[in-house]
Amino acid sequence: MMTMTTTRRRTTTITMTMMMMMMTLMMMITTMTTITMLLVIVTIMLLLLLMTTLLLMMRWRRRSRTRTTATTTTTTTTTMMMMMMMTMMMTMMMTMMMMMMMMMMMMMMMLMMMMMMMMMMMIMMR
Repeated sequence: MMTMTTTRRRTTTITMTMMMMMMTLMMMITTMTTITMLLVIVTIMLLLLLMTTLLLMMRWRRRSRTRTTATTTTTTTTTMMMMMMMTMMMTMMMTMMMMMMMMMMMMMMMLMMMMMMMMMMMIMMR
């Protein structure tokens, strides 16, 4: 870098910065996509679980009608509620974690950019 001429040095620095910018942007996009995909998968899984629980509940109700006892239905409803709560909590936790990760990534990117800018400025001033 020191041996090069002023003009050449400037061009090289600009190109480097541009490359870094592109890289950071790509990283951001990839992270976003991965997070969204994960969230979608999680939601699908939760929905499937809910569906299964509902089906089970229906079966239990059908059985309970023949027996004429309200104990089974109550237990199933309570379990269902518990499952719902658990799923909600899990989703919330996952979303929070994702948000935190995103924030961290953003901060890192910003820092990288700042560092690059500083380097560029230093080189330009020389």
